[in-house]
Amino acid sequence: MKLEVVVLPVVDVDRAKRFYKGLGWREDADFSAGDDFRVVQLTPPGSPCSIHFGKGLTAAAPGSIQGLYLVVDDIEAARAELNGHGADVSGAFHYTQTRQRAPGPDPERRSYGTYATFTDPDGNRWLLQEIKTRLPGRGLSSDVATLTDLLREAEKGHGAYEPTAPKHHWSGWYASYIIARQRGKTPDQAAQDAGAHMENERRAAQTDR
Repeated sequence: MKLEVVVLPVVDVDRAKRFYKGLGWREDADFSAGDDFRVVQLTPPGSPCSIHFGKGLTAAAPGSIQGLYLVVDDIEAARAELNGHGADVSGAFHYTQTRQRAPGPDPERRSYGTYATFTDPDGNRWLLQEIKTRLPGRGLSSDVATLTDLLREAEKGHGAYEPTAPKHHWSGWYASYIIARQRGKTPDQAAQDAGAHMENERRAAQTDR
């Protein structure tokens, strides 16, 4: 199951659309059905989840959505980019051991520990959270460096699998391995999943003959 869309309550649809498109978010759809229904969908760069706003979508009060997370791997770069596109992003902050909010990034720059906030024109509030390394079981970041490391890791795992494996195409093993790792499995577990996937593919091919 994948979370695909979060609905935002807004007053002025066109104003909200200008704001989010101004941030560089991709416009996926804008369609209406009469005067009482309209849906606009936009997606943040690199995000598998989109936002909807429009007319006839929700009874929630405009601006009532608070604390939507935008995960970034460099919070200062993200702040600079968003501020440069019209957002008013707060300074970075962190929480002390007693859960008191303190200015500046987490002193140790730990993942999950540094935040910043901004709101859209209706007051819906977004929270930036810096994550450089995810906790076990919580998937992997989707940036170029992480994917490069993951492909190299898959290459190493496939290299151990290939000498004793039946004839196969590497792409199926790689795909199964990478999906397993993104779902939070360890390298050993991902290699087992990939091997099982290839065996299932082999058996299915024999059955079709």
